[in-house]
Amino acid sequence: MLFWLTNLSDGGDAFNLFRYITFRSGGAFFTALVFGFVFGQPLINLLRRRQGKGQPIREDGPETHFAKAGTPTMGGLLILSALVFSTLLWARWDNGFVWMVLFVTLAYGLIGFADDYAKVSKGNTKGVSGKIRLTLGFIIAGIATVWASAYHPDALAYKLALPLFKDVLINLSWGFVPFGMFVIVGAANSVNLTDGLDGLAIMPVMIAAAALGIIAYLVGRVDFTEYLEVHYVPGTGELLIFVAALIGGGLGFLWYNAPPAAVFMGDTGSLALGGALGAIAVATKHEIVLGIVGGLFVVEALSVIIQVLYFKRTGKRVFLMAPIHHHFEKKGWAEPQIVIRFWIISLILALVGLATLKIR
Repeated sequence: MLFWLTNLSDGGDAFNLFRYITFRSGGAFFTALVFGFVFGQPLINLLRRRQGKGQPIREDGPETHFAKAGTPTMGGLLILSALVFSTLLWARWDNGFVWMVLFVTLAYGLIGFADDYAKVSKGNTKGVSGKIRLTLGFIIAGIATVWASAYHPDALAYKLALPLFKDVLINLSWGFVPFGMFVIVGAANSVNLTDGLDGLAIMPVMIAAAALGIIAYLVGRVDFTEYLEVHYVPGTGELLIFVAALIGGGLGFLWYNAPPAAVFMGDTGSLALGGALGAIAVATKHEIVLGIVGGLFVVEALSVIIQVLYFKRTGKRVFLMAPIHHHFEKKGWAEPQIVIRFWIISLILALVGLATLKIR
């Protein structure tokens, strides 16, 4: 919205700053951060009053988690509120990619909210049916993939770009739609599975988002794409503002989610943020790179898949408990130890993902 202040500029005044994505990204970050600090505690107080006993704790989970009983959930509402408010304030409203990513984020947030509400109201860990969640998730992802493809240049639409190769494009035709659906749904549910310890999910989300934000800015500028020899996707640079708002809102949430957490993100936040990562990857044509920068989420999801399949086949378990962060809890690792080490892994993977821009 503030971009339109450039109409008041003569090219040499303060209004001209609003033309620059980097300036507006900084504004989006600080707006979301302040929003989180201002409204964080009031929201937590409201959730605590409304939810009573807070998020239900799994009976088969690590014993240390029973001490968290009574902690409210749906803290993702704080992140989403800060993110949406800041993005609408600082981003251009005529950018289709911004609206597509916002659509995915809010739609998945609604699914997560319904799931959290069902758990809290019933007082158990069974929320919305997994089939319903997946069905709705795939529908949303399908709409988003077609939406993004409509804004891609003809040379890139419905094609898969491979990292490490300069000019390789695989024409998937309409097969790109189910591929994009898998990327978005997979990202959403992988982040959801990772959200099991205080502060565990939000920092890797911010790290992965930062990497994708840099990629979005670079592939949205023809000068950088020519230098790096990557595919130019006009308009994606504006997604850096969305990412900056996500990071600002995420830090505001982490202030209250740091151990011991005063509020949990819940599916409201984890599904929404994971979906946002997938949507940005589809928009920027870096779906495979998302698997690298979000490698921690991939490992968490794979640990669950491996555990379930192996148990059904043999009646035995590969891990002491899945997702894998619970495995390390069972092995005696302290919660902060797991969280910080997973943060480090996320940072390393994000740097590896960014390196694919130059290694070609």
